[in-house]
Amino acid sequence: MLPLLLIAGAVGANLAFLGLGSVFDYPDVLAEPADQVLAQFAQHRVAVSALFLLLAISAGLVAPISIHLARRAEHPRWIVPLGIAAASVQVIGLLRWPLIVPFIDDPGTFRALSTVLGTAIGETLGYALTAAWTFVVARQFGPRLLAWPAAVLVACGVLIPLDVPGTKQANFAGYLLWTVWLVVLAVKLWRPARVRTAIA
Repeated sequence: MLPLLLIAGAVGANLAFLGLGSVFDYPDVLAEPADQVLAQFAQHRVAVSALFLLLAISAGLVAPISIHLARRAEHPRWIVPLGIAAASVQVIGLLRWPLIVPFIDDPGTFRALSTVLGTAIGETLGYALTAAWTFVVARQFGPRLLAWPAAVLVACGVLIPLDVPGTKQANFAGYLLWTVWLVVLAVKLWRPARVRTAIA
């Protein structure tokens, strides 16, 4: 079950991100004026809403993944609370697109909503908590050579609102590496299970 959740999270996130980049020019579209963002969203409302829902589900899988990992960990103390917190803030930020944005036609309201639910909660808190969770999990399950650089790059996202050069690119690369780590971790955890089954 755990390896499948890890792979589903990685694949779902990448498919959603690729789809949003193609249909909605995400995340670059967020730099455009709010009225243009709303207009572009309205043109592809169903597809964009569905893709953000997929991205939210993929992010939310960190919560059940954390519960399963804690059952296998020698020191599970921080795995579950960090995982649930990271999943929750990202889901809250992402679900604004299918649940709230379709009913907004005022650019000012949209921009305020994006600042609070998007930048502050979903992104800044999400980046920090995801990076912390990754460090904690990798300490016990590895592979650290993938996980720790991914966590550092993901954490660079907290500097994006400050317009620090290169942080957007670093954050993007970090999430790509992070999804690779999820798949590698899935394979690593799957192999011992197969060995135990064969022995039994």
